[in-house]
Amino acid sequence: MFRPPLRAALTLGVSTALLAGPTLAHSALPAAGADPLAKYTAQQLTWEPCSFNYGQPSSTQCAFLTVPRDWAKPDSGKDLRVYVSKVPATGPKASYLGVLLTNPGGPGGQGASLPQSLAQLQPKLNAAYDVLGMDPRGTGQEGGSDEAALGSTCKVPLDRLPTGLLDARDRSRDSIRQHQQIPLVVAQACQSVAEAPYITTWQTAHDMDLYRQLLGAPKLNYVGYSYGTWLGAKYASLFPATTGRFVLDSSVNWQGRLQADFEDFPRMGQRQTDKVFLPWLNRVSPETFGTTVASARKAIELGRKNAVGLGISPDQYDTLLVGNGSQVGWFIALINLTFIIELEPAAQQRLSSLPAGLRQLADEAAKQRLGVPLAQLTTATLVAKNLGVDPTDYGLVPLTRYAVACGDQTTKTTQWYKNLSDSQGPQYPIFGWQYGLTEVCGPWSDEPRQELPLLSKAAARNVLVVQGEFDPQTAYEQAMAAVDKAPNVSVLRVDDSPFHGQYAIQGNPCVDGVVNTYLLFGSKVANGLCPSIPLPGEKEVFATRGPVDAYLKQGKHAAKVELTTRNAYLGRELADTISMANNP
Repeated sequence: MFRPPLRAALTLGVSTALLAGPTLAHSALPAAGADPLAKYTAQQLTWEPCSFNYGQPSSTQCAFLTVPRDWAKPDSGKDLRVYVSKVPATGPKASYLGVLLTNPGGPGGQGASLPQSLAQLQPKLNAAYDVLGMDPRGTGQEGGSDEAALGSTCKVPLDRLPTGLLDARDRSRDSIRQHQQIPLVVAQACQSVAEAPYITTWQTAHDMDLYRQLLGAPKLNYVGYSYGTWLGAKYASLFPATTGRFVLDSSVNWQGRLQADFEDFPRMGQRQTDKVFLPWLNRVSPETFGTTVASARKAIELGRKNAVGLGISPDQYDTLLVGNGSQVGWFIALINLTFIIELEPAAQQRLSSLPAGLRQLADEAAKQRLGVPLAQLTTATLVAKNLGVDPTDYGLVPLTRYAVACGDQTTKTTQWYKNLSDSQGPQYPIFGWQYGLTEVCGPWSDEPRQELPLLSKAAARNVLVVQGEFDPQTAYEQAMAAVDKAPNVSVLRVDDSPFHGQYAIQGNPCVDGVVNTYLLFGSKVANGLCPSIPLPGEKEVFATRGPVDAYLKQGKHAAKVELTTRNAYLGRELADTISMANNP
């Protein structure tokens, strides 16, 4: 099963987090002398059992792909190694459609085990395709046993970080200074890493095309989630002649700025919380959260005060409602909020009184994320597992998240992000005050080395965008902004869905059917609409007005569908991994 990659996590007390042929076709390669790409395009992949083993029999094979540090100057610098995977097609040769690369997003998500999960969830897809995965450059080796498994990291000296319980709602000069110290220290640590300028989407797209060439595939087909939509769109922009069928699920604005997605987290997260998550809390746990959105907000504010007494910073408490894009994430938020609002022992009594189906899902989430059954949880355990502080002298922060997000395009300034915080805070209090003060791209000083092109009209014909209405991690409006600038792209909207990532992982047969029809038969509609599935523990969809209704104008909702239960646990687990990989 696909698991969150092993990472040495730094907890700061606030959120700092998210042409077929013999040569590689791209711009900016030197033209004179011997072919600097020969040693890369002539290499042989050595397939072995994968370093990850999640207790399930699998035909997944893995190998190391050698790539130049810099595709713009491939004969300079030390080579890099990229861990790649393949689940061979299971169907007859006559039905073989080629290779399909997957990416879980991030930036920085390890994706080598993703094909194994996707193949189990969508066996018809695997019958027709070799399903491929990759731990993108900088992300290390999933399941590896040494420090290299972590990939490139930034050593952040914790003694340069502020101490105490920070609260971004405190707008005093000292509070703002302390908050801004965090992204400054992280940016300086990450920019001091030698390979930082070469961990970018432009470089990774070229790695992807090398992988395609070494497999002898004339086209690359693709399924990418979240940041993976940016990566997929940029591959298609750089290599339109080898772009096959591309599915971009839960899109950023890949025709605009990548960083704009993170800047939109406060707005889209507040919307999902107010319109969908809090009403769900009202229905499943009214004893704690009351029966109205207003009462739920009041309870959560009480919890914010209680958090300080438990040694939890208000900023860290607020992040329980940030990027809340998976079912597992919803239950982790429910558990934490209940413990902090109700306190012990009342909290455990409240959770034990949940309906049996909900209690089972909460128990599953607790084991998956916290390693402890629901009945054994305590406040101390939750603080240690979710909200503790790394006691070491240095915190290891994954480089790829910031090198890509801040290195792909020119960034905004620290002052610009401070102004954003001032404007977003009153409107979106959950994360609006905090985000702009803690964005690492503000103090990032390195300029991009390559320009990323926009998607061409020809390549756009190969793209299907899938987008949920209330996704709290990639906003519907961001996806539609990209679509508006790429008129040949097809779109599948998922009405009322509050989750991040739709295809294969939510158990929605409408979505899976539309996407598989495209991937397997090449048939897609210009503007499709699927209904959402019921929220956890519920049997019906509670229709909520949002941007999809504005698109439909008449305000009607899509017809009801029945949830697919096959591999439901695997789907929830994979959905949670994708959501966690794409937090800010």
